[in-house]
Amino acid sequence: MIRFHLKELIADKEFAEKRRITIGEIAKDTGINRMTLSKIINHPGHSTVTDNIDKLCTYFDCSVEQLITHIKEVSDESEGSEGEK
Repeated sequence: MIRFHLKELIADKEFAEKRRITIGEIAKDTGINRMTLSKIINHPGHSTVTDNIDKLCTYFDCSVEQLITHIKEVSDESEGSEGEK
């Protein structure tokens, strides 16, 4: 699963700029639909296009690795087989 760190980046930017940043402001500045931003923030594993990732990295002046991380999903089958080794 892909995990977005959008909430953390917003909090960091708010702290650095000493002001509140809204989803509406990010939508306006990036051209990303407000609903898309809301889904990225509130729905773990939400999928989005690479253009949005690029726009968010530009807006937050961050690398892709700071915006998203890959979380390895462990299935029940692989847990059992790993425990037997």
